[in-house]
Amino acid sequence: MATVERPLSPHVWTYRWQITMWLSSLHRVTGLLLSLGALALAAWLIGLAGGAASYQNVQALFAATWFKVPLIGWTFCFFFHLCNGVRHLVWDSGRGFERHQSRASGWTVVVATVVATAIFGWVAII
Repeated sequence: MATVERPLSPHVWTYRWQITMWLSSLHRVTGLLLSLGALALAAWLIGLAGGAASYQNVQALFAATWFKVPLIGWTFCFFFHLCNGVRHLVWDSGRGFERHQSRASGWTVVVATVVATAIFGWVAII
């Protein structure tokens, strides 16, 4: 049987990475990290439902200084996933696909995420 020479798609590193490529990858990663955050939230809720002693044990862990780092990380993941999700909803309406629009909306997502994370981290976590 003769082999058929089919065109191959270029390797991912052939392309110059655009902001939309970075944000797409980061959207997937933050979704996975939010799943870990959901496990931490479930542990906190189980501790809350388990009574005062159970809640005190869980709260001691969550109130530790070192635990602020994952909390801020999950806050970043939440705000990024939210902002990028809104961007995708706008795309679902058929708008924002021009090169300058997608680039501007991408940078808007990045700035909005950093600002929201900083504000929330300052007010609620630190």
